[in-house]
Amino acid sequence: MDPRLTDIQPGGGVVIRLEQAWGRWRRWYLKTFRRRYVERMAALRRGDENRCPHEVLDPRDLKFHQNQGGWYWTAEDDPFTWRDRIPFAREGLAELLVFSVLFFGAAGLFGWMATRLNLGTAGSTVCGLLSATAAVLGILIVWFFRDPPRRIPRGVGLVVSPADGKIVTIDEIDHDEQIGGPAMRIGIFLSIFNVHINRMPIAGRIIGLKYREGKCLNALRPESARENEQLAVFLNGTDPPYRPMIVRQITGAIARRIVCRLKPGDELSAGERFGMIKLGSRTELILPREPNLRIAARIGQRVQAGLTELAVYESDTERNQAE
Repeated sequence: MDPRLTDIQPGGGVVIRLEQAWGRWRRWYLKTFRRRYVERMAALRRGDENRCPHEVLDPRDLKFHQNQGGWYWTAEDDPFTWRDRIPFAREGLAELLVFSVLFFGAAGLFGWMATRLNLGTAGSTVCGLLSATAAVLGILIVWFFRDPPRRIPRGVGLVVSPADGKIVTIDEIDHDEQIGGPAMRIGIFLSIFNVHINRMPIAGRIIGLKYREGKCLNALRPESARENEQLAVFLNGTDPPYRPMIVRQITGAIARRIVCRLKPGDELSAGERFGMIKLGSRTELILPREPNLRIAARIGQRVQAGLTELAVYESDTERNQAE
């Protein structure tokens, strides 16, 4: 575990600080006015220790520190699991609320000024345009944080896309240290119109994470993969032959907040959510280059996380049929 990954959003940000301030107030309120609730949550809590930098009274206090381990609640005992079922990214709910209030509030204010105040034709027109612009921006924010359900395809040797977007690079790598040999790199550009949830390309076990600070270049530029802030997830497949793979989350010019809730030892199924990049970015998948590897993706193709087939290790299918 990279020691710099002390929470699930290593780049920080204004909204996360607002959420943390709200958390401090909420914990004071719960301890002061809802002591029975706090006692009940403490009795249901599992784990050996608190690894968060603050008190943990209920599952909401773990939101930004899921990658640290320690205390936790089972899904049956967590009264907030319903938030996982709403069609928006749970890690982006605070941004969704803050920016929706700002933009839709501004749209309403400018609309009121255009219709209720005597601003003249020019003033009313300007306010009307500002109202429409703010409303469109609000709609884009809501659209950005959507998290539609996905029916994940199953198949032996199948590798699915870890992100929505457009394939911009498919490169051969002579030798990758983490892969342990020749590899293929598939780069996906995510615009602000794409779903930004990242998903597992295969069923795998997390063996390491590495975070690197960097620039915020346009994610369409090839050098962004080398110079931008990024977080690499190293995993091994949980099925034979236990192939290593890397999913790299890379920021862009607009999206500057990487979210990854994984920790070493976690096991996830193919297509399972593990994080997101907020607002527009790049995701790369690096996988072993073997004679039986067939790349199904092509440059310029639009892909969807957990749905689109990027590659297939064909001998895995043949071996499974023989068995």
